[in-house]
Amino acid sequence: MAALAGVIAALWHIQAEWPDKTCSLAKLSKQAQLSMSVLLRYLTLLEEAGLVEVTLDDGGVTGTVRLSTAGLQMARGNV
Repeated sequence: MAALAGVIAALWHIQAEWPDKTCSLAKLSKQAQLSMSVLLRYLTLLEEAGLVEVTLDDGGVTGTVRLSTAGLQMARGNV
């Protein structure tokens, strides 16, 4: 659970720093200090919970992610 909260917090910080840009999966992976495969598993759980919105490109290898409205509300309460 703490790892998922860490992904939310990292994404919130990225979005706060660059509000008009989408966050790449690679950038979030580096910020959260997670391998891409672990990050994708976490993002699947967070997307199913309605906390993030993920867009995958190139057969799921690259993409972008952003916090949903519910994810933003959760991040503001925990960061």
